[in-house]
Amino acid sequence: MKAMILAAGKGERMRPLTLHTPKPLLPVAGKPLIQWHIEALASAGVQDLVINHAWLGEQLERHFADGSELGVRIQWSRESAPLETGGGIRQALPLLGEAPFILVNGDVRTSFDFAGLALPAGKLAHLVLIDNPPHNPGGDFTLRGSLVSNPSADAPGLTYSGIAVLHPALLAEQPPGAFKLAPLLRAAADQGLVSGEHFAGAWIDVGTPERLADAERMVEG
Repeated sequence: MKAMILAAGKGERMRPLTLHTPKPLLPVAGKPLIQWHIEALASAGVQDLVINHAWLGEQLERHFADGSELGVRIQWSRESAPLETGGGIRQALPLLGEAPFILVNGDVRTSFDFAGLALPAGKLAHLVLIDNPPHNPGGDFTLRGSLVSNPSADAPGLTYSGIAVLHPALLAEQPPGAFKLAPLLRAAADQGLVSGEHFAGAWIDVGTPERLADAERMVEG
């Protein structure tokens, strides 16, 4: 299975740290934030990676090149204009192929083990959900057994962790250009085409300098 790491965001909430450095290259415990994902995926046996980039993306390519120094093979999906999450994945589909692939947000830090990820037969997506962090108290989805649905009054919401397995068919019919992933996931969930699991381990959305410090403490602790 291949994996795609999303790394095209500008990291505006991280300024001034991201004025001259792309957020995926910000250091966490002595190595770039995105490198933790690359190494975790390699340890899980996932060696073929696609990484998209836009803001200061040439720095990412210079730092990691083809990935061989970390035991992986990296293909780069370069975005000349903002494509949002869905549009970025849609552009990268020719590099990802026709089989399901792992998707990882490049700006989260987690202890999640990618080795057990799989897409159940007949589903378009499998989402890893977590307990709601303070910045997202209402959650994003509901998990009933292994089936993901949209939030409702009779079931507690959980937060999408930024880790998933997607089938290319979820996005293949979308026209090229900028669009968000979330509406496609919600529409698929309404059709019973999204499965999920609840992860209770360490996870941080590294979206601010304060959470970058939290990620540092998570690694060191």
